[in-house]
Amino acid sequence: MKLLLDENLPHELRKLLSPPHDVFTVTFMGWSGVSNGELMKRAAAHAFDALITTDRGYEHQQNLSNLPCCVLLLLGRTNKIDDLQLLVPALLSALTSLPPKSLVKIS
Repeated sequence: MKLLLDENLPHELRKLLSPPHDVFTVTFMGWSGVSNGELMKRAAAHAFDALITTDRGYEHQQNLSNLPCCVLLLLGRTNKIDDLQLLVPALLSALTSLPPKSLVKIS
């Protein structure tokens, strides 16, 4: 699965997801500072299966019935790797049965 890590996530998270997934960061793609809506469009246009973020604005700012790709919202205590790595097993499990173009909360 091709995954995009939002710029609010630590790059170390990438190592916890690959392999088996192909994981890229917003920074690597050159999309830092891009608005959420535009970021979703770019992710879909570049064949990303899902965007992983801790930005809770996605569920309020985007039309959830018309998402261009999946959004996985990590609900950790903070966005630091020590807190987020606790969510990795649930995240990996969610990726095995990810509904298309959905928002999935991981806690």
